[in-house]
Amino acid sequence: MTTDTPMGDPNAQRPSGAAATDLAIELIGINKRFGAVHANRDIDLKIRRGTVHGIVGENGAGKSTLMSILYGFYTADSGEIRVNGTPHAITDSRHALALGIGMVHQHFMLVDNFSILENVVLGAEDSAMLGPSLARARGELTRLAKEYRLDVDPDAIIEDVSVGTQQRVEILKALYRGADVLILDEPTGVLTPAEADDLFRVLETLREQGKTIILITHKLREIMAITDYVSVMRQGAMVDTLKTSETNPEELAELMVGRRVLLRVDKTPARPGETFLAVENLVVKDDLGVTRVKDVSFTVRAGEIVGIAGVAGNGQSELLESVSGMRDQQSGTVRLKGTPLSLEGDDGAHRARKAGLAHVPEDRQRMGLVVAFEEWENAMLGYEDDRAYGKGVLLDIPAARARARERIQQFDIRPDNERLKTANFSGGNQQKIVLAREMSSNPDVLIVGQPTRGVDIGAIEFIHNQIIKMRDAGKAILLVSVELDEIRSLADRILVMFDGHIVGEADPATATERELGLMMAGVSGKADAPAAEGTAT
Repeated sequence: MTTDTPMGDPNAQRPSGAAATDLAIELIGINKRFGAVHANRDIDLKIRRGTVHGIVGENGAGKSTLMSILYGFYTADSGEIRVNGTPHAITDSRHALALGIGMVHQHFMLVDNFSILENVVLGAEDSAMLGPSLARARGELTRLAKEYRLDVDPDAIIEDVSVGTQQRVEILKALYRGADVLILDEPTGVLTPAEADDLFRVLETLREQGKTIILITHKLREIMAITDYVSVMRQGAMVDTLKTSETNPEELAELMVGRRVLLRVDKTPARPGETFLAVENLVVKDDLGVTRVKDVSFTVRAGEIVGIAGVAGNGQSELLESVSGMRDQQSGTVRLKGTPLSLEGDDGAHRARKAGLAHVPEDRQRMGLVVAFEEWENAMLGYEDDRAYGKGVLLDIPAARARARERIQQFDIRPDNERLKTANFSGGNQQKIVLAREMSSNPDVLIVGQPTRGVDIGAIEFIHNQIIKMRDAGKAILLVSVELDEIRSLADRILVMFDGHIVGEADPATATERELGLMMAGVSGKADAPAAEGTAT
Protein backbone atom coordinates (compact mmCIF):
# COMPACT_ATOMS: atom_id res chain seq x y z
CA MET A 1 0.00 0.00 0.00
CA THR A 2 1.06 3.57 -0.60
CA THR A 3 2.96 5.13 2.30
CA ASP A 4 1.20 7.99 4.05
CA THR A 5 2.64 11.03 5.79
CA PRO A 6 2.76 11.19 9.63
CA MET A 7 -0.53 12.14 11.21
CA GLY A 8 0.06 15.52 12.88
CA ASP A 9 -2.96 17.84 12.79
CA PRO A 10 -5.94 15.79 11.57
CA ASN A 11 -7.50 18.69 9.70
CA ALA A 12 -4.23 19.37 7.95
CA GLN A 13 -4.44 15.92 6.38
CA ARG A 14 -7.83 16.47 4.82
CA PRO A 15 -7.88 17.04 1.06
CA SER A 16 -9.32 20.41 0.07
CA GLY A 17 -12.99 20.71 -0.71
CA ALA A 18 -12.08 21.44 -4.32
CA ALA A 19 -10.66 17.97 -4.92
CA ALA A 20 -10.22 17.12 -8.59
CA THR A 21 -12.17 13.88 -8.26
CA ASP A 22 -15.81 13.21 -7.49
CA LEU A 23 -14.77 10.01 -5.69
CA ALA A 24 -14.77 10.19 -1.90
CA ILE A 25 -13.21 6.72 -1.57
CA GLU A 26 -11.37 4.53 -4.05
CA LEU A 27 -10.08 1.06 -3.21
CA ILE A 28 -7.69 -0.40 -5.77
CA GLY A 29 -6.52 -4.02 -5.88
CA ILE A 30 -7.20 -4.71 -2.18
CA ASN A 31 -6.07 -8.15 -1.01
CA LYS A 32 -6.32 -9.59 2.50
CA ARG A 33 -5.61 -13.09 3.75
CA PHE A 34 -6.19 -14.70 7.12
CA GLY A 35 -4.04 -17.80 6.90
CA ALA A 36 -5.44 -19.95 4.11
CA VAL A 37 -8.59 -17.81 3.80
CA HIS A 38 -8.40 -15.21 1.02
CA ALA A 39 -10.95 -12.76 2.48
CA ASN A 40 -10.53 -10.02 -0.14
CA ARG A 41 -9.38 -10.78 -3.67
CA ASP A 42 -8.14 -7.85 -5.80
CA ILE A 43 -11.04 -5.64 -4.76
CA ASP A 44 -11.70 -2.47 -6.75
CA LEU A 45 -14.39 -0.15 -5.39
CA LYS A 46 -15.31 3.45 -6.15
CA ILE A 47 -17.56 5.44 -3.81
CA ARG A 48 -18.89 8.72 -5.20
CA ARG A 49 -19.00 11.73 -2.91
CA GLY A 50 -22.44 12.68 -1.60
CA THR A 51 -24.08 9.32 -2.31
CA VAL A 52 -25.43 6.38 -0.33
CA HIS A 53 -23.54 3.30 -1.54
CA GLY A 54 -24.73 -0.14 -0.46
CA ILE A 55 -22.52 -3.22 -0.13
CA VAL A 56 -24.23 -6.62 -0.11
CA GLY A 57 -23.05 -10.20 -0.11
CA GLU A 58 -23.46 -13.49 1.73
CA ASN A 59 -21.70 -14.23 5.00
CA GLY A 60 -18.00 -14.60 4.35
CA ALA A 61 -18.20 -12.58 1.14
CA GLY A 62 -15.62 -10.15 2.55
CA LYS A 63 -17.78 -7.05 3.13
CA SER A 64 -16.84 -6.48 6.76
CA THR A 65 -13.17 -7.24 6.12
CA LEU A 66 -13.09 -4.65 3.33
CA MET A 67 -14.71 -1.97 5.47
CA SER A 68 -12.45 -2.87 8.39
CA ILE A 69 -9.48 -2.16 6.13
CA LEU A 70 -10.97 1.19 5.15
CA TYR A 71 -11.56 2.07 8.82
CA GLY A 72 -8.11 0.95 9.93
CA PHE A 73 -9.00 -2.18 11.91
CA TYR A 74 -7.03 -4.29 9.44
CA THR A 75 -4.18 -3.52 7.07
CA ALA A 76 -4.45 -4.84 3.52
CA ASP A 77 -1.75 -7.21 2.31
CA SER A 78 -1.63 -5.27 -0.95
CA GLY A 79 -3.54 -2.56 -2.77
CA GLU A 80 -4.19 1.14 -2.39
CA ILE A 81 -6.72 3.35 -0.60
CA ARG A 82 -7.47 6.82 -1.95
CA VAL A 83 -9.46 9.37 0.03
CA ASN A 84 -10.71 12.24 -2.13
CA GLY A 85 -8.14 11.26 -4.75
CA THR A 86 -5.13 11.16 -2.43
CA PRO A 87 -3.42 7.84 -1.56
CA HIS A 88 -3.26 6.99 2.16
CA ALA A 89 -2.02 4.01 4.16
CA ILE A 90 -4.63 3.98 6.94
CA THR A 91 -2.91 2.69 10.07
CA ASP A 92 -5.75 2.61 12.62
CA SER A 93 -9.23 3.97 13.33
CA ARG A 94 -7.89 7.27 14.68
CA HIS A 95 -6.08 7.75 11.40
CA ALA A 96 -9.30 6.95 9.49
CA LEU A 97 -11.20 9.52 11.57
CA ALA A 98 -8.49 12.07 10.88
CA LEU A 99 -9.14 11.48 7.18
CA GLY A 100 -12.86 12.00 7.68
CA ILE A 101 -13.97 8.34 7.79
CA GLY A 102 -16.29 7.29 10.61
CA MET A 103 -18.01 4.01 11.37
CA VAL A 104 -21.26 3.18 13.16
CA HIS A 105 -21.00 -0.41 14.36
CA GLN A 106 -23.84 -2.91 14.48
CA HIS A 107 -23.37 -3.24 18.24
CA PHE A 108 -23.24 0.25 19.69
CA MET A 109 -20.12 1.35 21.56
CA LEU A 110 -21.75 3.50 24.23
CA VAL A 111 -21.40 3.72 28.01
CA ASP A 112 -24.87 2.99 29.40
CA ASN A 113 -24.66 5.15 32.53
CA PHE A 114 -23.12 8.17 30.76
CA SER A 115 -25.19 10.96 29.27
CA ILE A 116 -25.48 11.44 25.52
CA LEU A 117 -23.17 14.44 25.73
CA GLU A 118 -20.54 12.49 27.70
CA ASN A 119 -20.66 9.65 25.19
CA VAL A 120 -20.18 12.02 22.28
CA VAL A 121 -17.15 13.66 23.92
CA LEU A 122 -15.61 10.46 25.26
CA GLY A 123 -12.25 9.91 23.59
CA ALA A 124 -12.34 13.29 21.84
CA GLU A 125 -11.71 15.62 24.80
CA ASP A 126 -9.71 18.71 23.82
CA SER A 127 -8.13 19.28 27.24
CA ALA A 128 -7.38 17.54 30.52
CA MET A 129 -10.23 19.52 32.11
CA LEU A 130 -13.49 17.78 31.25
CA GLY A 131 -15.71 20.76 32.11
CA PRO A 132 -14.55 23.07 29.28
CA SER A 133 -14.63 20.15 26.82
CA LEU A 134 -18.24 19.39 27.71
CA ALA A 135 -19.24 23.02 27.45
CA ARG A 136 -17.74 23.39 23.99
CA ALA A 137 -19.15 20.01 22.92
CA ARG A 138 -22.68 20.96 23.99
CA GLY A 139 -22.77 23.84 21.52
CA GLU A 140 -21.31 21.73 18.72
CA LEU A 141 -23.68 18.86 19.47
CA THR A 142 -26.66 21.24 19.33
CA ARG A 143 -25.46 22.56 15.96
CA LEU A 144 -24.95 19.08 14.51
CA ALA A 145 -28.29 17.82 15.80
CA LYS A 146 -30.09 20.74 14.19
CA GLU A 147 -28.17 20.64 10.89
CA TYR A 148 -28.67 16.91 10.36
CA ARG A 149 -32.07 16.57 12.07
CA LEU A 150 -30.67 14.28 14.74
CA ASP A 151 -32.69 15.56 17.68
CA VAL A 152 -31.44 14.26 21.03
CA ASP A 153 -31.43 15.42 24.65
CA PRO A 154 -27.72 15.90 25.50
CA ASP A 155 -28.36 15.23 29.20
CA ALA A 156 -30.36 12.01 28.76
CA ILE A 157 -28.69 8.84 30.07
CA ILE A 158 -27.99 6.24 27.39
CA GLU A 159 -29.69 3.36 29.23
CA ASP A 160 -32.88 5.45 29.46
CA VAL A 161 -33.28 6.19 25.74
CA SER A 162 -34.54 4.05 22.86
CA VAL A 163 -32.33 1.98 20.59
CA GLY A 164 -33.12 4.38 17.75
CA THR A 165 -31.87 7.31 19.81
CA GLN A 166 -28.71 5.39 20.71
CA GLN A 167 -28.02 4.93 17.03
CA ARG A 168 -28.42 8.68 16.50
CA VAL A 169 -25.83 9.18 19.21
CA GLU A 170 -23.40 6.91 17.35
CA ILE A 171 -23.90 8.95 14.19
CA LEU A 172 -23.43 12.20 16.14
CA LYS A 173 -20.21 10.81 17.63
CA ALA A 174 -18.83 10.28 14.14
CA LEU A 175 -19.97 13.70 12.92
CA TYR A 176 -18.53 15.37 16.03
CA ARG A 177 -15.17 13.86 15.12
CA GLY A 178 -15.43 15.36 11.64
CA ALA A 179 -16.55 12.40 9.56
CA ASP A 180 -17.36 13.12 5.91
CA VAL A 181 -17.70 9.41 5.08
CA LEU A 182 -19.89 7.25 7.32
CA ILE A 183 -19.78 3.44 7.26
CA LEU A 184 -22.94 1.86 8.74
CA ASP A 185 -22.82 -1.88 9.50
CA GLU A 186 -26.29 -3.52 9.50
CA PRO A 187 -27.82 -0.36 11.01
CA THR A 188 -31.46 -1.52 11.20
CA GLY A 189 -30.89 -4.89 12.88
CA VAL A 190 -32.18 -3.68 16.26
CA LEU A 191 -34.69 -1.04 15.10
CA THR A 192 -38.46 -1.04 14.79
CA PRO A 193 -39.81 -0.24 11.30
CA ALA A 194 -40.59 3.31 12.45
CA GLU A 195 -37.06 3.76 13.81
CA ALA A 196 -35.65 2.38 10.54
CA ASP A 197 -37.70 4.95 8.62
CA ASP A 198 -36.32 7.67 10.88
CA LEU A 199 -32.79 6.45 10.16
CA PHE A 200 -33.42 6.59 6.42
CA ARG A 201 -34.61 10.19 6.76
CA VAL A 202 -31.41 10.99 8.64
CA LEU A 203 -29.33 9.35 5.90
CA GLU A 204 -31.16 11.37 3.26
CA THR A 205 -30.36 14.56 5.18
CA LEU A 206 -26.72 13.56 5.50
CA ARG A 207 -26.58 12.93 1.77
CA GLU A 208 -28.20 16.30 1.07
CA GLN A 209 -25.52 17.95 3.22
CA GLY A 210 -22.80 16.32 1.12
CA LYS A 211 -21.88 13.40 3.36
CA THR A 212 -21.01 10.03 1.85
CA ILE A 213 -22.67 6.92 3.30
CA ILE A 214 -21.49 3.33 2.91
CA LEU A 215 -24.26 0.95 3.97
CA ILE A 216 -23.54 -2.71 4.75
CA THR A 217 -26.81 -4.62 4.93
CA HIS A 218 -28.30 -7.99 4.02
CA LYS A 219 -31.77 -6.47 3.56
CA LEU A 220 -32.29 -5.96 -0.15
CA ARG A 221 -35.44 -3.94 0.50
CA GLU A 222 -33.33 -1.36 2.32
CA ILE A 223 -30.81 -1.29 -0.52
CA MET A 224 -33.59 -0.49 -2.96
CA ALA A 225 -35.13 2.13 -0.65
CA ILE A 226 -32.14 4.27 0.29
CA THR A 227 -29.03 3.67 -1.84
CA ASP A 228 -27.84 5.34 -5.05
CA TYR A 229 -25.35 2.60 -5.95
CA VAL A 230 -24.90 -0.98 -4.78
CA SER A 231 -21.83 -3.24 -4.96
CA VAL A 232 -22.16 -7.02 -4.73
CA MET A 233 -19.44 -9.23 -3.27
CA ARG A 234 -19.16 -13.02 -3.50
CA GLN A 235 -16.45 -15.27 -2.05
CA GLY A 236 -14.10 -12.38 -1.37
CA ALA A 237 -14.36 -10.83 -4.84
CA MET A 238 -16.25 -7.84 -6.18
CA VAL A 239 -18.88 -9.16 -8.60
CA ASP A 240 -20.48 -5.93 -9.83
CA THR A 241 -21.41 -2.36 -8.98
CA LEU A 242 -24.78 -1.10 -10.22
CA LYS A 243 -26.95 1.98 -10.07
CA THR A 244 -29.72 1.01 -7.69
CA SER A 245 -32.36 2.48 -9.99
CA GLU A 246 -31.23 0.08 -12.72
CA THR A 247 -31.41 -3.19 -10.74
CA ASN A 248 -33.86 -5.14 -8.57
CA PRO A 249 -33.75 -7.50 -5.56
CA GLU A 250 -33.93 -10.62 -7.73
CA GLU A 251 -30.87 -9.60 -9.77
CA LEU A 252 -28.93 -8.67 -6.64
CA ALA A 253 -29.77 -11.98 -4.97
CA GLU A 254 -28.61 -13.90 -8.03
CA LEU A 255 -25.35 -11.95 -8.12
CA MET A 256 -24.80 -12.65 -4.41
CA VAL A 257 -25.41 -16.40 -4.62
CA GLY A 258 -24.42 -17.21 -8.19
CA ARG A 259 -27.82 -18.71 -9.03
CA ARG A 260 -31.47 -17.69 -9.12
CA VAL A 261 -33.06 -17.35 -5.68
CA LEU A 262 -36.76 -17.28 -4.81
CA LEU A 263 -37.05 -14.28 -2.48
CA ARG A 264 -40.68 -14.81 -1.57
CA VAL A 265 -42.00 -17.68 0.55
CA ASP A 266 -44.12 -19.96 -1.62
CA LYS A 267 -46.87 -21.42 0.55
CA THR A 268 -50.52 -22.36 0.48
CA PRO A 269 -53.03 -21.11 3.09
CA ALA A 270 -52.76 -22.80 6.49
CA ARG A 271 -55.30 -25.38 7.55
CA PRO A 272 -54.99 -25.32 11.34
CA GLY A 273 -56.32 -28.17 13.42
CA GLU A 274 -56.42 -28.84 17.14
CA THR A 275 -54.42 -26.85 19.66
CA PHE A 276 -51.01 -28.46 20.12
CA LEU A 277 -49.30 -25.81 22.27
CA ALA A 278 -51.03 -23.70 24.92
CA VAL A 279 -49.16 -21.17 27.06
CA GLU A 280 -51.17 -19.84 30.00
CA ASN A 281 -50.27 -16.84 32.21
CA LEU A 282 -46.53 -17.39 31.85
CA VAL A 283 -44.17 -15.28 33.98
CA VAL A 284 -40.39 -15.61 33.45
CA LYS A 285 -37.36 -13.80 34.88
CA ASP A 286 -33.93 -13.35 33.32
CA ASP A 287 -30.57 -14.22 34.88
CA LEU A 288 -30.57 -10.95 36.86
CA GLY A 289 -33.99 -11.58 38.37
CA VAL A 290 -35.77 -9.05 36.14
CA THR A 291 -39.22 -10.15 34.97
CA ARG A 292 -39.06 -10.41 31.17
CA VAL A 293 -42.23 -12.35 30.38
CA LYS A 294 -45.31 -10.89 32.04
CA ASP A 295 -48.48 -12.98 32.22
CA VAL A 296 -48.32 -14.16 28.60
CA SER A 297 -50.93 -16.50 27.12
CA PHE A 298 -51.37 -17.81 23.57
CA THR A 299 -51.98 -20.99 21.59
CA VAL A 300 -50.48 -22.62 18.51
CA ARG A 301 -52.51 -25.11 16.50
CA ALA A 302 -51.48 -28.06 14.37
CA GLY A 303 -50.72 -26.99 10.81
CA GLU A 304 -50.00 -23.32 11.51
CA ILE A 305 -47.06 -21.03 12.13
CA VAL A 306 -47.45 -18.42 14.84
CA GLY A 307 -44.82 -15.73 14.60
CA ILE A 308 -43.78 -13.51 17.50
CA ALA A 309 -42.56 -10.12 16.33
CA GLY A 310 -40.82 -7.49 18.39
CA VAL A 311 -37.62 -5.58 18.85
CA ALA A 312 -34.92 -7.70 20.46
CA GLY A 313 -34.93 -7.55 24.26
CA ASN A 314 -38.67 -7.47 24.86
CA GLY A 315 -38.94 -10.93 26.38
CA GLN A 316 -38.96 -13.15 23.30
CA SER A 317 -35.74 -14.95 24.22
CA GLU A 318 -36.85 -15.73 27.76
CA LEU A 319 -40.23 -16.89 26.45
CA LEU A 320 -38.68 -19.42 24.08
CA GLU A 321 -36.21 -20.64 26.68
CA SER A 322 -39.00 -21.19 29.20
CA VAL A 323 -41.40 -22.96 26.84
CA SER A 324 -38.61 -25.25 25.64
CA GLY A 325 -37.54 -26.15 29.21
CA MET A 326 -34.23 -24.28 29.19
CA ARG A 327 -35.30 -21.65 31.74
CA ASP A 328 -37.47 -22.00 34.84
CA GLN A 329 -40.75 -20.14 34.94
CA GLN A 330 -42.01 -18.20 37.94
CA SER A 331 -45.63 -19.10 37.26
CA GLY A 332 -47.91 -20.24 34.49
CA THR A 333 -48.54 -23.42 32.56
CA VAL A 334 -47.32 -24.85 29.25
CA ARG A 335 -49.53 -27.57 27.74
CA LEU A 336 -48.65 -29.87 24.86
CA LYS A 337 -51.76 -31.42 23.27
CA GLY A 338 -53.66 -30.67 26.47
CA THR A 339 -51.15 -32.21 28.88
CA PRO A 340 -49.16 -29.88 31.19
CA LEU A 341 -45.41 -30.09 30.60
CA SER A 342 -43.06 -30.45 33.55
CA LEU A 343 -40.28 -28.05 32.54
CA GLU A 344 -38.61 -27.21 35.85
CA GLY A 345 -35.04 -28.20 36.68
CA ASP A 346 -31.93 -29.00 34.72
CA ASP A 347 -33.58 -31.74 32.67
CA GLY A 348 -36.64 -29.68 31.67
CA ALA A 349 -35.51 -29.47 28.04
CA HIS A 350 -35.00 -33.25 27.94
CA ARG A 351 -38.54 -33.85 29.21
CA ALA A 352 -39.92 -31.39 26.66
CA ARG A 353 -38.17 -33.29 23.84
CA LYS A 354 -39.52 -36.59 25.11
CA ALA A 355 -43.03 -35.10 25.11
CA GLY A 356 -42.73 -34.07 21.44
CA LEU A 357 -41.39 -30.52 21.54
CA ALA A 358 -38.28 -29.68 19.48
CA HIS A 359 -36.34 -26.43 19.78
CA VAL A 360 -34.01 -24.56 17.42
CA PRO A 361 -32.43 -22.01 19.79
CA GLU A 362 -31.69 -18.40 18.88
CA ASP A 363 -27.94 -18.75 19.45
CA ARG A 364 -26.88 -21.89 17.61
CA GLN A 365 -23.26 -21.79 18.77
CA ARG A 366 -23.97 -21.15 22.45
CA MET A 367 -27.09 -23.27 22.90
CA GLY A 368 -27.54 -25.47 19.83
CA LEU A 369 -24.11 -26.90 19.08
CA VAL A 370 -20.79 -27.92 20.55
CA VAL A 371 -18.61 -26.57 17.77
CA ALA A 372 -15.58 -28.61 18.87
CA PHE A 373 -17.58 -31.80 18.16
CA GLU A 374 -17.73 -33.46 14.76
CA GLU A 375 -20.88 -32.96 12.69
CA TRP A 376 -22.28 -36.42 13.41
CA GLU A 377 -21.98 -35.84 17.16
CA ASN A 378 -23.95 -32.60 16.94
CA ALA A 379 -26.48 -34.30 14.68
CA MET A 380 -27.56 -36.47 17.62
CA LEU A 381 -26.98 -34.00 20.48
CA GLY A 382 -29.84 -34.24 22.97
CA TYR A 383 -31.21 -37.38 21.33
CA GLU A 384 -28.47 -39.82 22.39
CA ASP A 385 -30.97 -42.19 24.02
CA ASP A 386 -32.94 -42.60 20.77
CA ARG A 387 -33.08 -46.32 19.89
CA ALA A 388 -31.67 -45.52 16.43
CA TYR A 389 -28.34 -44.72 18.10
CA GLY A 390 -28.06 -47.90 20.16
CA LYS A 391 -29.45 -49.62 23.22
CA GLY A 392 -28.85 -48.74 26.86
CA VAL A 393 -25.46 -47.17 27.47
CA LEU A 394 -23.92 -48.53 24.27
CA LEU A 395 -23.74 -46.09 21.38
CA ASP A 396 -23.90 -47.44 17.83
CA ILE A 397 -21.37 -45.04 16.27
CA PRO A 398 -21.61 -46.42 12.68
CA ALA A 399 -25.41 -46.04 12.83
CA ALA A 400 -25.11 -42.48 14.17
CA ARG A 401 -22.68 -41.52 11.41
CA ALA A 402 -24.86 -43.14 8.76
CA ARG A 403 -27.90 -41.21 9.99
CA ALA A 404 -25.87 -37.99 9.97
CA ARG A 405 -24.90 -38.64 6.33
CA GLU A 406 -28.58 -39.06 5.42
CA ARG A 407 -29.44 -35.70 6.97
CA ILE A 408 -26.48 -34.04 5.29
CA GLN A 409 -27.97 -35.05 1.94
CA GLN A 410 -31.56 -34.22 2.92
CA PHE A 411 -30.72 -30.75 4.23
CA ASP A 412 -27.98 -29.94 1.71
CA ILE A 413 -25.35 -29.43 4.43
CA ARG A 414 -21.98 -28.43 2.99
CA PRO A 415 -19.37 -29.78 2.98
CA ASP A 416 -20.90 -33.26 3.04
CA ASN A 417 -18.55 -34.65 5.66
CA GLU A 418 -19.99 -35.90 8.96
CA ARG A 419 -16.47 -36.25 10.40
CA LEU A 420 -15.67 -32.52 10.00
CA LYS A 421 -15.49 -30.37 13.14
CA THR A 422 -18.67 -28.30 13.36
CA ALA A 423 -16.60 -25.14 13.86
CA ASN A 424 -15.41 -25.53 10.26
CA PHE A 425 -18.91 -25.21 8.80
CA SER A 426 -20.28 -21.82 7.77
CA GLY A 427 -22.99 -20.19 9.89
CA GLY A 428 -25.71 -21.20 7.44
CA ASN A 429 -24.62 -24.82 7.42
CA GLN A 430 -24.33 -24.87 11.22
CA GLN A 431 -27.94 -23.68 11.30
CA LYS A 432 -28.91 -26.49 8.93
CA ILE A 433 -27.25 -29.02 11.26
CA VAL A 434 -29.46 -27.84 14.14
CA LEU A 435 -32.60 -27.70 11.97
CA ALA A 436 -31.95 -31.18 10.59
CA ARG A 437 -31.52 -32.60 14.09
CA GLU A 438 -34.67 -31.02 15.50
CA MET A 439 -36.95 -31.46 12.49
CA SER A 440 -35.91 -35.09 12.01
CA SER A 441 -37.11 -35.90 15.53
CA ASN A 442 -40.68 -35.67 14.14
CA PRO A 443 -41.98 -33.36 16.90
CA ASP A 444 -45.56 -32.27 17.39
CA VAL A 445 -44.37 -28.74 18.20
CA LEU A 446 -41.33 -27.01 16.73
CA ILE A 447 -40.02 -23.83 18.34
CA VAL A 448 -37.64 -21.84 16.15
CA GLY A 449 -35.72 -18.79 17.35
CA GLN A 450 -34.16 -16.49 14.72
CA PRO A 451 -34.21 -19.20 12.01
CA THR A 452 -31.99 -17.32 9.55
CA ARG A 453 -29.83 -15.11 11.79
CA GLY A 454 -26.43 -14.74 10.13
CA VAL A 455 -27.49 -17.09 7.33
CA ASP A 456 -26.71 -16.62 3.63
CA ILE A 457 -29.53 -15.70 1.28
CA GLY A 458 -29.39 -19.07 -0.49
CA ALA A 459 -29.69 -20.95 2.80
CA ILE A 460 -32.54 -18.66 3.87
CA GLU A 461 -34.61 -19.90 0.93
CA PHE A 462 -33.94 -23.52 1.92
CA ILE A 463 -34.69 -23.00 5.63
CA HIS A 464 -37.96 -21.21 4.91
CA ASN A 465 -39.07 -24.07 2.65
CA GLN A 466 -38.28 -26.62 5.36
CA ILE A 467 -40.35 -24.71 7.93
CA ILE A 468 -43.31 -24.55 5.54
CA LYS A 469 -43.01 -28.31 4.91
CA MET A 470 -43.20 -28.93 8.66
CA ARG A 471 -46.35 -26.81 8.88
CA ASP A 472 -47.94 -28.62 5.95
CA ALA A 473 -47.14 -31.93 7.64
CA GLY A 474 -49.43 -30.90 10.50
CA LYS A 475 -46.85 -29.62 12.99
CA ALA A 476 -47.42 -26.61 15.23
CA ILE A 477 -44.65 -24.06 14.82
CA LEU A 478 -43.79 -21.15 17.09
CA LEU A 479 -41.42 -18.76 15.33
CA VAL A 480 -39.53 -15.81 16.78
CA SER A 481 -37.60 -13.45 14.52
CA VAL A 482 -36.44 -9.85 14.71
CA GLU A 483 -36.78 -9.75 10.90
CA LEU A 484 -40.26 -8.37 10.31
CA ASP A 485 -40.20 -9.39 6.63
CA GLU A 486 -39.47 -12.97 7.68
CA ILE A 487 -42.31 -13.00 10.20
CA ARG A 488 -44.76 -11.59 7.67
CA SER A 489 -43.68 -14.10 5.01
CA LEU A 490 -43.75 -17.24 7.14
CA ALA A 491 -46.37 -16.71 9.84
CA ASP A 492 -50.06 -17.49 9.55
CA ARG A 493 -50.70 -15.37 12.65
CA ILE A 494 -48.49 -12.70 14.19
CA LEU A 495 -48.29 -11.91 17.90
CA VAL A 496 -46.38 -8.78 18.88
CA MET A 497 -44.35 -8.56 22.10
CA PHE A 498 -43.43 -5.35 23.85
CA ASP A 499 -41.96 -5.06 27.34
CA GLY A 500 -42.77 -8.68 28.16
CA HIS A 501 -46.41 -8.53 27.10
CA ILE A 502 -48.31 -9.75 24.05
CA VAL A 503 -49.67 -6.37 22.98
CA GLY A 504 -51.57 -7.39 19.88
CA GLU A 505 -52.29 -9.92 17.18
CA ALA A 506 -52.29 -9.42 13.42
CA ASP A 507 -53.10 -11.21 10.20
CA PRO A 508 -49.92 -11.06 8.07
CA ALA A 509 -52.04 -10.89 4.93
CA THR A 510 -53.66 -7.60 5.91
CA ALA A 511 -51.52 -5.92 8.60
CA THR A 512 -49.31 -3.12 7.35
CA GLU A 513 -45.73 -2.60 8.42
CA ARG A 514 -46.79 0.64 10.10
CA GLU A 515 -49.43 -1.13 12.22
CA LEU A 516 -46.96 -3.81 13.30
CA GLY A 517 -44.30 -1.20 13.96
CA LEU A 518 -46.61 0.77 16.24
CA MET A 519 -47.32 -2.34 18.28
CA MET A 520 -43.61 -3.20 18.40
CA ALA A 521 -43.02 0.26 19.83
CA GLY A 522 -45.72 -0.24 22.49
CA VAL A 523 -48.35 1.86 20.70
CA SER A 524 -51.64 0.10 20.05
CA GLY A 525 -52.52 -0.23 16.37
CA LYS A 526 -55.68 -1.27 14.54
CA ALA A 527 -54.14 -4.70 13.97
CA ASP A 528 -55.04 -5.53 17.58
CA ALA A 529 -57.41 -8.44 17.79
CA PRO A 530 -59.73 -9.57 20.59
CA ALA A 531 -58.77 -12.71 22.45
CA ALA A 532 -60.26 -15.93 21.15
CA GLU A 533 -59.41 -19.59 20.80
CA GLY A 534 -56.16 -19.74 18.87
CA THR A 535 -55.31 -16.10 19.63
CA ALA A 536 -53.42 -14.18 22.26
CA THR A 537 -55.23 -13.70 25.54
